[in-house]
Amino acid sequence: MPTADELISAATVRQLARVLGATTAPGTYGSTSWSAVHASAEAVGPLGLSQRVGAVRDALVQDLPGTYRAAADVFRAALADPGFSGWMIWPVSEAVAVLATDSARSADFEDGLALLASLTPRLTSEFALRTFLNADLGRALRTVGTWTAAADPSVRRLASEGTRPRLPWAKQVPELRRRPSVTVPILDALHTDADEVVRRSVANHLNDISRLDPALAVSTARGWSERAAAATTPAVVRHAMRTLVKQADTAALDLLGFAPPPEDLIVTGPRLLSAKVTQDDALAFGVDLTNEGPEPVRLAVDYVIHYVKANGTTAPRVFKLTTRTLAAGERLALERRHSFRPITTRRHYPGEHALEIQVNGRRSGKATFDVDL
Repeated sequence: MPTADELISAATVRQLARVLGATTAPGTYGSTSWSAVHASAEAVGPLGLSQRVGAVRDALVQDLPGTYRAAADVFRAALADPGFSGWMIWPVSEAVAVLATDSARSADFEDGLALLASLTPRLTSEFALRTFLNADLGRALRTVGTWTAAADPSVRRLASEGTRPRLPWAKQVPELRRRPSVTVPILDALHTDADEVVRRSVANHLNDISRLDPALAVSTARGWSERAAAATTPAVVRHAMRTLVKQADTAALDLLGFAPPPEDLIVTGPRLLSAKVTQDDALAFGVDLTNEGPEPVRLAVDYVIHYVKANGTTAPRVFKLTTRTLAAGERLALERRHSFRPITTRRHYPGEHALEIQVNGRRSGKATFDVDL
């Protein structure tokens, strides 16, 4: 993942000031030296990513003409410059959101959303959209709903991505967590979109909903599957149901055709190549599955690592192994290496961990191993 300095660097901020300086030449939208923006370029060094965005946003608001309308004119004029693009757009979109939602003129709310739609092809406006959603969810969603018919796929993606209940890196919208059903019409409109990036956003959005309301997520996906309006729908549904499959949700498993494993499906393992793992090593293991029954069996095979936590207890985390249809009499041998190298999103602790195999939601064969850090 890029660092904060690579995304919102001092050079990025200085380039933003140059672009806006050219836009606001005397005789156009007034003259300003963009002194606060220039100063923020020197101040971003020790800041994290969200702090950098906030600092540049605040500098923009300070330097811009006093009203939302005048500021919007500046940004719309800047769109004529191809250099007005990339990560500099993030704080710009945040400034738009702040000024539009704070404006006393009612029409500026919708105009601010329209400006986000214009900016999003340069860099996604999904984070700034959250300010509008928090200010007036129903009003914002009425405009966002119209974006599902936009010609530009980046605007259609904004409709789905910006309204996700659990959007990464973004401020929370508590009402979307309380009422996840309000965004389902957006997903219904976009789940067969011609653009793969839009469809992936829809699947990720429904996966977010599945963590809040599993029944709603499954019923929505089931409706898409029954209509079968596009050849791409099964892939969207599979990706949307991935968390519920890992959680062994019976309705999601049934929707995807993963029945409870029959008694004549034999799971042998897991077999550990070593009972001890270091932080620079990987856990190597294997498992065999044999279908001794007379009919083919559709299988979702996962594995579960029971990680040791800081307090010495363990917590499970499920990882995808494979999806396969096993013919009658067929045997499947699987092998995997699971890394224990340090990563930023998970801290490892020493002690006795465990590994299980999960097939169509049913776990079996727990094996323990030690992690030595």
